[in-house]
Amino acid sequence: MSEPRLAFVFPGQGAQYAGMGKELAENFAEAAAVFSQADQISGYKLSELCFAGPEAQLNKTEFAQPALLATSIAAYEVVKKHGIKATMMAGLSLGEYSALAAAGAVSLAEALPLVQNRARLMQEAVPPGEGAMAAVVGLDPDRVKEACLQTGGNVAIANYNCPGQLVISGARDAVMSTIATIKAGGGRAVPLAISVPSHSTLMSEAAARLEPYLNAIQWQEPMVPVVSNVNAQANGAAQFTSLLVQQLFSPVLWEQSVRYMMEQVDYFIEIGPGSTLSGLIKKIDRNRVLGQVEDLKSLAKMLEKVGSL
Repeated sequence: MSEPRLAFVFPGQGAQYAGMGKELAENFAEAAAVFSQADQISGYKLSELCFAGPEAQLNKTEFAQPALLATSIAAYEVVKKHGIKATMMAGLSLGEYSALAAAGAVSLAEALPLVQNRARLMQEAVPPGEGAMAAVVGLDPDRVKEACLQTGGNVAIANYNCPGQLVISGARDAVMSTIATIKAGGGRAVPLAISVPSHSTLMSEAAARLEPYLNAIQWQEPMVPVVSNVNAQANGAAQFTSLLVQQLFSPVLWEQSVRYMMEQVDYFIEIGPGSTLSGLIKKIDRNRVLGQVEDLKSLAKMLEKVGSL
């Protein structure tokens, strides 16, 4: 049988936890080198925050995003050391930056400060308590759009995660009102513990402020195609700035991206903390996930599965 075509996918904000990356850094020089470089670039002990927390600090947008980028790239370097190669990559929201760095479109030295600025601008865009996000389960997109419109406020679909799972985002009052509408109609909606209303029009100003930082990057053509959250397809380096500006205030087309990749790859491997993306992909096709890589146990399991193909 010919070698399986693999897609690497990288998690977004919310996947972080204290202790992430620690085992890989202790056991692989490649991972340790990424964290060491990340400490120098970020200007603080980013590695210590990843390995030991405190959780409350790690969960803040301005720390969570660079921490996830560094941990994901450290895990990627370990996977690469084992000779496992991807033919395609993608990441959820912040994870798209990890995918672009892993694919060689941008160096870690450029990506980390960029992500620090992105996180800061997102945090500054909406005062605490004024934005909100919520997960909606078991309703089709049209019904969720209708519920958002009924509110008359600033709220819309922010993520198309997988069949029957969407996320809405916007002004807090409008999100809470939409949750009530959805529940009244027999649907399920749960507020998320995220202070920043990502992928809503409330991020338009942050996107405009991020653009100069994106323009300053010397984007390279990626070594493998990277699928964008905005258009659910692979794009050339000339499009990266415009797509990453749009990404901040546009819905994440994750389900659409996965379906696009499924036509061109056989299996998916999640690289970085947690298994959120694996869970979403399994809801689209339960036989296409080979596992994830975040520590020694998950690495061994993934290598075993790849070896048995």
